[in-house]
Amino acid sequence: MSELQEARWYVVHTYSGHENKVKATIEKAVKTRGMEDCITQVVVPTEDVVETTKTGKEKTRQRKVYPSYVLIKMIITDESWYIVRNTKGVTGFVGPGSKPVPLSDDEVIAMGIDLESNKVVNGETDLEVGDNVQIKNGPFSGKIGTIEKINMENKTVTVCLDAFNKKTPFEMDIDSIERI
Repeated sequence: MSELQEARWYVVHTYSGHENKVKATIEKAVKTRGMEDCITQVVVPTEDVVETTKTGKEKTRQRKVYPSYVLIKMIITDESWYIVRNTKGVTGFVGPGSKPVPLSDDEVIAMGIDLESNKVVNGETDLEVGDNVQIKNGPFSGKIGTIEKINMENKTVTVCLDAFNKKTPFEMDIDSIERI
């Protein structure tokens, strides 16, 4: 293995419904074998979907963006390939003859992965702690607040609003705010 080799993103096909289990198993194997330098990140891309229940209430749930697929940032070595390929629930790498083919930078960006931070994001990469934002929907629609915390993994932000006669933090979806 070359010292200059850089980790690239690969797509792994899994049994339906086994994505999170595969992710956890690979992360555990990487930690156990001390291979954090070869397999740097395992991601199951999800998005928040708002559904209306039979009673008319809106409910937000997470949905897998690519069902039956897991994205892995890794350097292909015999051992890293073996760990991923022999994980229970993995059917193989996406590529000709199950030969791992790395994603191009354009494909990685199209899948919603920010190349700078290597986090899966929902298009809102320009938000920062301290930014003033306006709430677009919900009970605080139209209110202006300040971002205190950003959780890109869950696609949520904590916004401090002037409510109840004091500064109050509220956690909300990243899609429900806009920078002003």
